[in-house]
Amino acid sequence: MRIERPATWPQRFPFNVPIVQNLQQLEFANPVTFFVGGNGSGKSALLEALACAIGSITAGSESVKTDATLAPARELAQRFRLTWSRRTQKGLFLRAEDFFGYVTRLSVPRAELEQNLNEVDKEYGSHSETARMYARMPFAGELAALGNRHGRGLEACSHGESFLEFFQARFIPNGLYLLDEPEAPLSPKRQLTFLSLLHRMLGQNAQFIIATHSPIIMAYPGAAIPHFNAGSITPVAYEELERVWLTKSFLNNPERWLRELFAQEPET
Repeated sequence: MRIERPATWPQRFPFNVPIVQNLQQLEFANPVTFFVGGNGSGKSALLEALACAIGSITAGSESVKTDATLAPARELAQRFRLTWSRRTQKGLFLRAEDFFGYVTRLSVPRAELEQNLNEVDKEYGSHSETARMYARMPFAGELAALGNRHGRGLEACSHGESFLEFFQARFIPNGLYLLDEPEAPLSPKRQLTFLSLLHRMLGQNAQFIIATHSPIIMAYPGAAIPHFNAGSITPVAYEELERVWLTKSFLNNPERWLRELFAQEPET
C-alpha cells in the first residue's frame, strides 16, 4: 500500500494526523500485523481508511461506503493505492464499538421470530402436529439461518462470549480481517481463546491486520509489529514494546509500582 501525496495536506482529520502526513507506503507481508502505539497515534485512522480502500464487509447494517462515522476515512482512502499478491473480497472489518450496536440490532429480528413461533403454537394448538410443523417452518428456518450466520443468541451471552461466537460464525477461509481493539470486550482468558481462534484461522489462509493495546494478543509469534510513534512507523520486536516490559515489571512487583505511584500524589 502506498499513499498518493498531494502538494499540501488538508488541515483536518485525518489528514492532520502526523502519521498520515509522513507515511509513504506500508507492506503487509506477514499473515498477522499488529498496529501498536499510543492513543491518537493514528492506528485506528489508518486501519479505517484501509478498510474503506479495500471495501471490507462490516459487522453491522452500515457498509464502509455509507457509514457516516467513516466519512473522513473514506476521504483518506481515496489517496491509497493498493497492490495485492492475493486479492480477496472475503473477510471483515470490525471496531470494538460497532459490536455493541450489532448485538443490540441482532436481538430485534430474533425476538420477532421467536414471537411468531409462539403465536403459531397458540393458533395451531388444536390442529394436527403436521399442520403446526408446516406453519412453524418459515419462522423456524429463518431463526436457524440467523443462528448459523451470526451464532446463537449473542445478546444472551456475556459480551466476551458473544464476541468470540460472532467471530467464529463470521469466519470465512481465505479472508482478510481488519480488527480495531478486539481485546475491548475480552478478559485475559478470553484473549487467549481469541489467539487460539486466530491461529486456527491462519491455517485456512486468513490474514489479520489488528490495532491493539493488548500485550497478550500482540504476543502472537511471527507477527509484524509496526509501532506508531512521533509521526513515524517503525518495526519493533515484541519484547521492546513499552506496554510489554511495563506490564511485566508491574506484575513482577506491583507493591513497588503502587508505592512509587502514590508517593507522587500531591498532598491535599
